[in-house]
Amino acid sequence: MYRYDEFDHALVRERVEQFRGQVTRRLDGQLTEDQFKPLRLMNGLYLQLNAYMLRVAIPYGVLSSAQMRKLAEIARVYDRGYGHFTTRQNIQYNWPKLEDTPDMLAELASVEMHAIQTSGNCIRNVTADPFAGVAADEIEDPRVWAEIVRQWSSLHPEFTFLPRKFKIAVTGAAEDRAAVRFHDIGLILRRNWDGEIGFEVLVGGGMGRTPMIAKTIRKFLPKRDLLSYLEAVLRIYNLMGRRDNKYKARIKILVHELGIDALGELVEDEWQRIRESALALPEAEIARIKTYFQPPAYEDLPAEDQGFAAKRFEDRAFAQWVRANVAAHRQPGYTIVTLSLKPEGQPPGDVTASQMEAIADLAERYSLDELRATHEQNLVFPNVRQSDLATLWQELQGLGLATANVGLVSDIIACPGLDFCALANARSIPVAQRISMRFADLKRQHDIGELRLKISGCINACGHHHVGHIGILGVDRQGEEYYQVTLGGAPGEDASVGKIIGPALSSERIVDAVEAIVETYVNLRRDSERFIDTYRRLGEAPFKDRIYGEAFDAAA
Repeated sequence: MYRYDEFDHALVRERVEQFRGQVTRRLDGQLTEDQFKPLRLMNGLYLQLNAYMLRVAIPYGVLSSAQMRKLAEIARVYDRGYGHFTTRQNIQYNWPKLEDTPDMLAELASVEMHAIQTSGNCIRNVTADPFAGVAADEIEDPRVWAEIVRQWSSLHPEFTFLPRKFKIAVTGAAEDRAAVRFHDIGLILRRNWDGEIGFEVLVGGGMGRTPMIAKTIRKFLPKRDLLSYLEAVLRIYNLMGRRDNKYKARIKILVHELGIDALGELVEDEWQRIRESALALPEAEIARIKTYFQPPAYEDLPAEDQGFAAKRFEDRAFAQWVRANVAAHRQPGYTIVTLSLKPEGQPPGDVTASQMEAIADLAERYSLDELRATHEQNLVFPNVRQSDLATLWQELQGLGLATANVGLVSDIIACPGLDFCALANARSIPVAQRISMRFADLKRQHDIGELRLKISGCINACGHHHVGHIGILGVDRQGEEYYQVTLGGAPGEDASVGKIIGPALSSERIVDAVEAIVETYVNLRRDSERFIDTYRRLGEAPFKDRIYGEAFDAAA
């Protein structure tokens, strides 16, 4: 895990004191809200419907137990006793008082955390595969490169005021668990024909009102050239990105208007000009950063623990949890455990202060003192021995965090929606809660199988509805909340954007519509065919007919 050096400590400490002075001036009336707005946004502070919201960065999703305890303390002391994990591996506090926010930032700094660049038209929190460094299908640990990009991008003088916010994600695995194809820049660690590891670089992905899948701008980029190439991409975007229309300001629009080949030529010319500059990464610096991500002291264990195998055979509920929430680890005898933050009927991604403290304790005992936040609003214990799984499962049950639904229909991504966000058109959380309760039967969920459901309260798509197998978008119809349904989205290596299948549905009908979609799939699937495969085979017609046909109207 990366530890702050003296430059990090100085930067964060100085930023806290600078913001403390700005808040004092705002409270004294020396700054208007309009004058204060750009200052607070640079420190991750938003003004939502009912209160301020502070968004805290969790770079590439990695947390220690000490950091989790501090997040719990902040929730208890300065908020309403909980935090909300987001789709960008961040955590948000929804009810801080303005006068308390400098103290919150100071508390974060004490455990090497901050809120810098979690908002504004800058390079946002760099994200990565939440299984980074431990995944069985990984070529190389992407956290090293995410950290290098973080250091390069933090308060970068040229890219502090970009045409629009800019998001970068990195993965090193065969399975894309970082949704790199829906980022402004996606980096995939690849091995070329000579066995050398470098990057495939993708540009122009994103969601929002114009969802687009990123295109490959360079098939292979040597490691030493990573920062110079990113710099070249950002310079071209900063120069040519539209500033006259925020809806057309993302780099995806530039890619669409110019074409990836034309953009690639511009980037290539700029890159060749700066390639041999100070941005060329020295091997010594790469090696230095790698030392922060050395594997922990794993025990020499058998590939399968006999006690674990027996418990899995004897206890159906435990076996169900393992099937959904436990993944293969690269180290024999160890596993990766995902903690679902989607218990029945609860707001997705919310965790209480008491739960956070208990999770920190469990991470110390069972996960070599490490945690991960995922972009699917869950948490991960990356280093759990097979022999500890049954005990850990029992302890998680007592915390309400052992729901065996990861990747299933109730593992819903949802933005805060109209309950909190001033941009939203409709509520997301109550819809997620109602769907969760409708599909509360875990046996039924496992019978249905993999099904990704995502909900956004507005077209900004913070709930990633575009890439849900079933996506739900809240819209406003003359002051009433309606919900548009999309089908067929996927965020991974088989990326696709969901298709709108018909008119928006009322709040009263949306849960029944989801039920109808699921029933249609179950009736039409072949053997163990996944929802996304059935949809791609049959198209929208049978689902659309079921929702908008006379039988459904009569039932509604």
